[in-house]
Amino acid sequence: MNFRQLILYGIFGVLSTLIDILMYWAVSRAFGLSIVASTVTAWFTAVLFAYWSNRKYVFRSRNNSVAAMFFEALYFFMCRIATGLLDVVIMYVFADLFGLNDVIVKTVSNIIVIILNFVASKLFIFREGKKS
Repeated sequence: MNFRQLILYGIFGVLSTLIDILMYWAVSRAFGLSIVASTVTAWFTAVLFAYWSNRKYVFRSRNNSVAAMFFEALYFFMCRIATGLLDVVIMYVFADLFGLNDVIVKTVSNIIVIILNFVASKLFIFREGKKS
């Protein structure tokens, strides 16, 4: 494992998490969206930032052909959709059904999602020498 990648992933993971949590708070409080709608909106914004920062800074992707970039982006977003759905389920179960504090649940959910996303990015999406 590349230590530089781990550090940068942590930094951009924190920034992505802050974007996710702040966006969640803003749209849930300012616009009165439901917990699930706020979670989806916040997730989408954070994923756009995460793809850009992971591709450019963390994993320094050299996949520059149109086909390679398409599949890289496709795999990235597919993994993020899976972990995004996990985030929605966690929010629904623990905040909606069990009534726990939604911002605390959102924070814990993001920690789980960040770990899963790093593993997927490192092993499957941005691995060096990957052929698409």
